[in-house]
Amino acid sequence: MSTADGTERSASDGTPPEETAAEQTAADETAAEAGGQETGEQVAVRTAAAKAAPAGGGASGAPRRGVASRIVGKLGGGAAQALLVLIAIFWLVPTLGLLVASLRSTEDNSADGWWNVFTEPSQLTFDAYSSLLGRDDFVDSFWNTMLITVPATVLVVVIAALAGYAFAWMEFPGRDWLFLLVVALLVVPVQVALIPVAKLYGAIEFGGFQMFGSITGVVLFHVAFGLPFAIFLLRNFFAAIPRDLLEAARMDGGSEWTIFRRVIFPLGGPAIASLGIFQFLWVWNDLLVALVFADTEAQPMTKWLQSQMRQFTGNIDILAPGAFLSLIVPLAVFFAFQRYFVQGVLAGSVK
Repeated sequence: MSTADGTERSASDGTPPEETAAEQTAADETAAEAGGQETGEQVAVRTAAAKAAPAGGGASGAPRRGVASRIVGKLGGGAAQALLVLIAIFWLVPTLGLLVASLRSTEDNSADGWWNVFTEPSQLTFDAYSSLLGRDDFVDSFWNTMLITVPATVLVVVIAALAGYAFAWMEFPGRDWLFLLVVALLVVPVQVALIPVAKLYGAIEFGGFQMFGSITGVVLFHVAFGLPFAIFLLRNFFAAIPRDLLEAARMDGGSEWTIFRRVIFPLGGPAIASLGIFQFLWVWNDLLVALVFADTEAQPMTKWLQSQMRQFTGNIDILAPGAFLSLIVPLAVFFAFQRYFVQGVLAGSVK
């Protein structure tokens, strides 16, 4: 066996260099003793070559990345981080501009851009907020928004959680067809139902109560169009819960309500919290439904701000602080439940 043969064997079958060198030395000594064709000096040369060849050739061990590939990897990671920073700045700068504009007077906002406040910080004032919070119509619109958003969110989450559990783990006639109907309702746009529902609301009147133009009508519309997605989301999440947990609870004598309350609801907490955040933001920021179904006494902040817009004047002393105040509650809700939101979004992505 030659040195080249020994080197190829080490590279191909994964044998460590030390074992290959030892085998080569033993073979050489056997050949020298048997035939006397090689001297001890030749055997020593062959042994040294067998030890040095695999180490120098780098045949054993994991391959190392080249310098160029490492540079490209580092540049790629840096580019991704830079891109994320640019996206964050792209979204935060308008919000910062809105905040600064709300803290400046109308004259200062008309004279120059909001970024000049960094050179003239004395322009900042809370007069616009004081004036806005002193208006009863704005305060009423804020409470109307709360009266619309909170019930619409709670009703959707509760009904969807119960329906999602029923579709996922309960057997009843027509279950699959009903769920198929729920999925089909996902593709129905809101705009299609505005006029039919408005006519229906106009016909509902009893005891001096008119459904059209009331907060109740707005809440029911949001609940009706929020349920299909909510049921679809929670049903798929609940269906991924191991069946053994439910069977164990049933063997312990637990009813369906007990299983839902003590097994499904705790395990589905991240998905339920994510749904609650989505529904809250959708209803809070809605303008279309409010424009159609809410009258002046029931209008939320979005409709009130839209009514304050002027065709030829900016009216920024009202719009800027009003818009920024409308951001505070959604931001507070998101940061309060962001841990559950992330868990719900990532649920199922890692096994």
